[in-house]
Amino acid sequence: MNQLRPRLSSMHTHTLFCDGQDDVETMCRAAFEKNLCAIGFSAHAPVPGMKTDWHLSEDRLDEYAAEVLAAKSRWQGKLAVYLGFEVDYIKGLRSAMDSDIKALNPDFIIGSVHYLVPANGAEPFTVDGPPEEFEKGLKEGFGGDGEALMHCYYDTLAEMIATGGFDILGHADLVKKNCQNRNYLTAESESGRQEEIARAAAAALLVTEVNTGGLNRNSTRDVYPSLSFLRLFHQWKVPVIITADAHRAGHINGNYDTALKTLVCSGFKEHIIFLRKENNKILLQKQKLK
Repeated sequence: MNQLRPRLSSMHTHTLFCDGQDDVETMCRAAFEKNLCAIGFSAHAPVPGMKTDWHLSEDRLDEYAAEVLAAKSRWQGKLAVYLGFEVDYIKGLRSAMDSDIKALNPDFIIGSVHYLVPANGAEPFTVDGPPEEFEKGLKEGFGGDGEALMHCYYDTLAEMIATGGFDILGHADLVKKNCQNRNYLTAESESGRQEEIARAAAAALLVTEVNTGGLNRNSTRDVYPSLSFLRLFHQWKVPVIITADAHRAGHINGNYDTALKTLVCSGFKEHIIFLRKENNKILLQKQKLK
């Protein structure tokens, strides 16, 4: 597959500032040593009023931005370094449109749905958290109704896209992590919901990531999004960017061969490399897959 890899990047990267295991410089060095052309740092943006052990804390926002910008200067001419955020969409609490994130003038923003907010008033919970937490959320938030949970997830994705403010759609079927082999939705129903998301992403001029993080951490059997979902993104002409969702240096380009093969199988002829943002629009460079 080497002939398919003229240029690759890693735009979804976490460090010690949130839930990653390595610092900014170590991740840059790993990207350079793996011959990547760019690295984008995407710390989990803080959620006001919510304390977790995996989000960047609000009082370190400026420090995080300064450290990434310093790395951008150090690596100039050798590796493109970008300042970004992965912003959770949590209705009423956080979206990519929020002013504190925009004020830092990031190069890019990944919009992701990790949290579901049950309509019955139960506590928000993460769909990709430990299995016991997911089961608790399913029981308390949805009365054990997996179909309702799945529809809530896709409704939340659709709300996030409609709200806007971000550039890259993060791991579009993250919910599958704790739902493998459960078949909460029929294949026809899930395909319909996924096509709704692909159509909305196309209309919003978004890029979707092909994220190998689940494979890197042995929590899924395939990339996010799955092959069938990627075929819908291809049908709706949504550009794709390959990302590792790396939380440590050893995963900076983990399972990229699988991502490339999956893209070819889904019908894509190219992936994209992020260049920069101008006038609030991201500029991309196409890379042929074969």
